[in-house]
Amino acid sequence: MLSTALLTDFLSIAFYLLVGVVFAVIPLIISRLIVRRGKGVFRDATYESGMETIGSAWIQFTAAYYIYALIFLAFDVDVLYLFPVALAYGEYAIRDFVEVVIFVGILSLAIVYAWRKGVFEWQSKE
Repeated sequence: MLSTALLTDFLSIAFYLLVGVVFAVIPLIISRLIVRRGKGVFRDATYESGMETIGSAWIQFTAAYYIYALIFLAFDVDVLYLFPVALAYGEYAIRDFVEVVIFVGILSLAIVYAWRKGVFEWQSKE
């Protein structure tokens, strides 16, 4: 038989799960009730910032775009880790500084590798 503490824990988890589902479903129901559904020629048209589209929306991008984005994301996230390290400098400031330099150096190797592979050279298909 389940103990009272274990049953209370399960009920707490079930309650939070139910609250999470309610908070996810209620906005969907409200938007379904409030939003006016349009029917017309422009319903399925491609819309991008109010500008008319030129050509097909189904074009293939080269892998270089995605690699460029991943490199940007990696550096963007890693810079966030540098701030807590800088704030945590304490008794071993020189050692911490050397570790940060090594960390940034390894990240810089990724940039050099991508540069050597030609990721940053944009070639148009025209």
